[in-house]
Amino acid sequence: MTTPKILHLFSRQASSQVFDSAPKRNRLWLLLGLLGIAVTSATAGALVAVSLASTPLMQAKLTDEEAKVFGQADISNSPNFQLPELTRPVNILVMGIKVLTSDVATLPDDARNLGYHALVNSFDGLSDTMLLLRFNPTDGQLVVLSIPRDTRTRIRGAGLTKINEANVYGGPALTAMTVSDLLGGVPIDRYVRINVQGVEKLIDALGGVKVFVPQDMKYQDDSQHLYINLKQGEQHLNGNQALQFLRFRYDANGDIGRVQRQQMLMRALMEQTLNPATIARIPQILSVIQENVDTNLSVEELVALVGFASQVRRSNVQMLMLPGNFSSPGEYTASYWLPSDRRIAMMTERYFSNDGALAIAPAEVPGYVRVAVQDSTNDPEAVQRMLRSLRAAGYGDSYADISWPEPLAVTRIIAQRGDANTAEAIRQALGVGEVRVESTGDLQSDITIQLGQDWLSANPPAVTE
Repeated sequence: MTTPKILHLFSRQASSQVFDSAPKRNRLWLLLGLLGIAVTSATAGALVAVSLASTPLMQAKLTDEEAKVFGQADISNSPNFQLPELTRPVNILVMGIKVLTSDVATLPDDARNLGYHALVNSFDGLSDTMLLLRFNPTDGQLVVLSIPRDTRTRIRGAGLTKINEANVYGGPALTAMTVSDLLGGVPIDRYVRINVQGVEKLIDALGGVKVFVPQDMKYQDDSQHLYINLKQGEQHLNGNQALQFLRFRYDANGDIGRVQRQQMLMRALMEQTLNPATIARIPQILSVIQENVDTNLSVEELVALVGFASQVRRSNVQMLMLPGNFSSPGEYTASYWLPSDRRIAMMTERYFSNDGALAIAPAEVPGYVRVAVQDSTNDPEAVQRMLRSLRAAGYGDSYADISWPEPLAVTRIIAQRGDANTAEAIRQALGVGEVRVESTGDLQSDITIQLGQDWLSANPPAVTE
């Protein structure tokens, strides 16, 4: 199915539903309006048709052996008069690539004589960001696994090293094999590589993103012309500012802190941009994709993935981080994120099982759960009331952590290690809050609670005579 046909089917499907539900006296005006929409859709379809070739999204040349690394089976279908739909759970490897002029052997004179290490529109460098996305139509879940770029693992032909080097040694195929090996054989169906210029342009095409910047971020590297200057607080970031937010890693958690901010930005993007208004920006978005993205997804498959993601409830978006720990100073010649094989096996069994359904694990025994409490209410006594409530419910290993700077209306109960059932058990015990499966809390915790105003309303200070 061609892309213009996809847009035509979308217009036809939406038009039929609206027209059938309209009162007869309004149908003439509605029909005229829909004709206008059809003209707009046809224009968008024409732009898409011009901008895309027969294999529009793939820029790498995979050998037959490399192509076999990825699942060969179809992941979507296109029923008559309907948009493409996913037919099974699929795992998509996403890599964010940063390449500088200093990384490239041959350059044109105008790039060689800049006087600094500029970004290059290329896909051949280190993968600064690595995500494994699981789109699961079986249970309506979207799982996002962040793999820190400093993860120490074995790359075939290169030995034990940082996982972000796999793309340099063997491109998307070797990276997919490395990720699959690390996760105990989890299959990789497709890949997407996007360079940092593409991320900036994509966010601009989507109209920017509103996100809470958790701290002042300031960093300057004249050798790369990298200038980061963001103030703490809720901000609407354009593409360049979002890139600053993503690239900053000069705090106590280093690259892991950057992974946490990536998850914050991804959730904000999903909540703000996966809606019908995005369709109006399809020509811009596809232009960005063609120039700055390399993927073996077809257009139909991409439409099916976006269509599925746009319907996923926020509670069904699970954001995980590869289980592991920091290496000790002096343990290796470089700093690493050391993966935990035992915890990885538990995570993959639950979230990436081949049978398609998300495995349901029982909640942990309260006494074995480590709970961090972060205050966003500016009320230290509220934290103490929370700790007393947790200990009364059996969660004895609970402690006050550093405050969360964003003022929250609703308490967040964050399943830091992916244990949503334990987070839900805590929510029920407390009677407030919302559960989030993501890795944005305290790294040493199993569950992080970020106190909101709902806790203060439900648990006011005791009145003394």
